[in-house]
Amino acid sequence: MVVAVELRGQGSGRLRLGVVPDLSNGSLCGFVEEAVDPGATIHTDAWQGYRRLDRMGYDHRPSSQRQAAPGEWLLPRAHRSISNLKAWLHGTHRDVSREHLQVYLDEFVFRHNRRRTPMAAFQTLLGLGANRPPTTYSQITAHAA
Repeated sequence: MVVAVELRGQGSGRLRLGVVPDLSNGSLCGFVEEAVDPGATIHTDAWQGYRRLDRMGYDHRPSSQRQAAPGEWLLPRAHRSISNLKAWLHGTHRDVSREHLQVYLDEFVFRHNRRRTPMAAFQTLLGLGANRPPTTYSQITAHAA
């Protein structure tokens, strides 16, 4: 699973979550390419799978956990988002299969990105539901890796 959190002042902005098949350059950089505009500053851990980001037009700033002060998280917004996701999954759904994980992540992202405007979230959801045919089970499971 990959996490992208927009930095917005002292807080977190929009969130993107994705299931990736592995931690290779292709998987990680492919996710970044889909979720982040070119030219953006990207903070990551020092994993080698992110090395290509500079060549892709991003301002890549890798950091190692060794550089962090004791008790300090390297990527605090990503860690907080994952912690909130885990609490939501355990508290609301109890169990999630890998086959359906992306659908649950999409729901969490939808809720997170509209957390400050609950009525807008409801209107968006209502509009999406009214303008689309029902989603079939095969469409939901097509995201499975």
